[in-house]
Amino acid sequence: MKRKRHSAPEVAAKLRQADEMAAAGRLQGEIARALGVSVMTLHRWRKAPPSLNSASPSPPSRSHPEDDEAARIAELQLENSRLRRLVTDLLLEKVKLEETAQASSRRATR
Repeated sequence: MKRKRHSAPEVAAKLRQADEMAAAGRLQGEIARALGVSVMTLHRWRKAPPSLNSASPSPPSRSHPEDDEAARIAELQLENSRLRRLVTDLLLEKVKLEETAQASSRRATR
């Protein structure tokens, strides 16, 4: 079977179809076969950040609070990873400055 790279609008459309089929009570394997993708691909698409799943950025709808919550969680996870990187960089810089200060104080006492 030839591999195909789906565009963002195609992914969003297929995820909408998958949600409709799931609401109708179809199994994940059946949904994946109907969409022409593997079950793992379907799970990976659902797990992707909301910005990658939508064709165009749109304001969150009030009809699905769980969608808003999932988008907020993804946004917070991204912010959390950025803050962790920032703290790590600052701690490394602090250690480097402390080592430099200790080395210069050792030289001064000799």
